[in-house]
Amino acid sequence: MDLKSKIILIAGPTASGKSSFAIKMAQKINGEIINADSMQVYKELKILTARPKKKDQFNIKHHLYGFQSVKKNFSTGNWIKSVLKIIKEIKKRNKIPVLVGGTGLYFKALTHGLVKIPNIPIKYRNKIRNLQKKIGQKKFYNKLLQLDPLIKTLVNPNDIHRTLRAYEVKKFTKISIVEWFKKTKVLFNEESFIKFYIDFPRPDLIKKINQRIEKMFAEGAIREVKNFLSLKVRKDNSSNKVIGIREISNYLNNITSLSKTKQEMAIKTRQYAKRQTTWARGQMSSWQRINPKNINTLLKNF
Repeated sequence: MDLKSKIILIAGPTASGKSSFAIKMAQKINGEIINADSMQVYKELKILTARPKKKDQFNIKHHLYGFQSVKKNFSTGNWIKSVLKIIKEIKKRNKIPVLVGGTGLYFKALTHGLVKIPNIPIKYRNKIRNLQKKIGQKKFYNKLLQLDPLIKTLVNPNDIHRTLRAYEVKKFTKISIVEWFKKTKVLFNEESFIKFYIDFPRPDLIKKINQRIEKMFAEGAIREVKNFLSLKVRKDNSSNKVIGIREISNYLNNITSLSKTKQEMAIKTRQYAKRQTTWARGQMSSWQRINPKNINTLLKNF
């Protein structure tokens, strides 16, 4: 197999050992690693996002980790722009790009292309979010159908994120998100990628999630959240979505106990892992599924 023309993609649910696999892969094929996790871009949130530590990088060059301020939003469009530039630079060095992360939307944008929808002002978006909260998801979805009947087959009525997105796009641009999708520009052909998805057995994954949360607290997760809160980040910034910020904030405000905080973080993380798995089932059906126990064998034969 001629790897020089390839881009390696590694995905999987949170805590499934993606980073470790990516490092082993990069060592084997003379690669460099690019982050494909939307939360590991934030420099002030190293512990809660489980960002790879310098000592664990084994002299493999890592890109797009911990460079973005939590005060700024970082979109899929921003990521794609950065990634295309880095892939080009890595290939110029005769190395292989190895992309690793848990953000399905990043991978989909890379493999299927990105929809170039104009930026919608945050005030405008917040107004629509407030409307959805006020009338509830059922009524909001019905309003969306009246506004944009084309989305009926595209958006699940219970998918709050996508219904909000479809509504704001049609309202702001006067064009259905369905029409925008038709204008998608494909960036690479399918043969450019070798795609792996770590299929981690759920009982083992739950155990790993619990261990990871304990480790986060041992490494200073509470201190990290205190620092985050001191920065007075706007509530609508995407960095607020990092699991642990809200839960540890409640602990610091004496709303919950430490054990309850850890429990809530574990539940949220399990729910997130389940969403990632559901996404992969629907959107990553062409990816090669690998059991973590078989990773070393796979690398030996790669």
